[in-house]
Amino acid sequence: MEQPVAPFNDWLQAAPETARFSMPGWYVWCGCLTRDADGLYYLFFARWPQHMGFEAWVTHSEIAYATSPSLFGTFTFQGVTLPYRRDEVWDQVSHNPTIIHWRGKYYLYYMGTHGPVVQHSAEAEPSSDLWWRYRNNQRIGVAVADTPAGPWIRAAQPVVETSSTSWDALVTSNPSCCETPDGAILMMYKGVGLGPLPKGGDVVAGIATAKHPLGPFYKQPEPAIAHPMESWAVEDPFIWYQSGTYYCLIKDFHGYFTHDQRGSVALLQSSDGINWQPAQPALAFRREIRWQDGQSQSVERIERPQIWFEDGMPRVLICAVREAADSQPYSLRIPLLMPT
Repeated sequence: MEQPVAPFNDWLQAAPETARFSMPGWYVWCGCLTRDADGLYYLFFARWPQHMGFEAWVTHSEIAYATSPSLFGTFTFQGVTLPYRRDEVWDQVSHNPTIIHWRGKYYLYYMGTHGPVVQHSAEAEPSSDLWWRYRNNQRIGVAVADTPAGPWIRAAQPVVETSSTSWDALVTSNPSCCETPDGAILMMYKGVGLGPLPKGGDVVAGIATAKHPLGPFYKQPEPAIAHPMESWAVEDPFIWYQSGTYYCLIKDFHGYFTHDQRGSVALLQSSDGINWQPAQPALAFRREIRWQDGQSQSVERIERPQIWFEDGMPRVLICAVREAADSQPYSLRIPLLMPT
């Protein structure tokens, strides 16, 4: 198996101030990029009303988009792609967007969830009981469009449901997809198994495959990434295929794979997309940002990694950032340069 040409951390360049995206009055989280036929860049992100508190992502998130002619210029908000819905549907809430372009169409995967409609409309931060009810209804959805501006057509039901007695029996969430060399779709996602409620069982990552982005997806029987001693292992995977090898960036809750700080991001690799092991080195990056003004900044959270490729080369790492508990979260685009 080929090794990465250099430690992933060496790919990271200093970020310009214009690479932040935020919206007054809204919490902004996640972030993924694509480009249309005219070369316009689209940033898809999750947002929810700021006055409802940070934890209301699970009850009130929706997916919106912004555009820019430049990867690192200012992005301008354009509209809502998958709006928050008060209807009795499985995906009242949408979160965790990730996008692929496959055979002329765009496929936007996301986490959808639902809960009590009356309480759902309350203008207040969710109670602990309500939060867990929405969390435990999380499933993976997909929407399809001919252009990134839409219109987007949502699948009527989750594209990846739970399996009653498996490692994902309670929750499916955090999807990430890539195209395999033979044109199929490989998905890594977060699963939560059965266990005492409300938390449930182990939080792990697993694999499902399909011949088409709309499925059906066929799951591997065992999780691909887990922690042998901690129940909450990983989340927020991003996978890609490069130079004969599959790679994965993933949040390492306890630093088990990175042997570094809690919440750092690990790099894993696989020859077949099914069996995964830590890369060497396994530490992709810590919870810190290097800015173009020469400053380095430690942050409370830097997660939801996604990479944008151009001409087969990694150009941008997109992450969700919260600098401190009382700060305004934003989506950040970090330039990438893979050493040769």
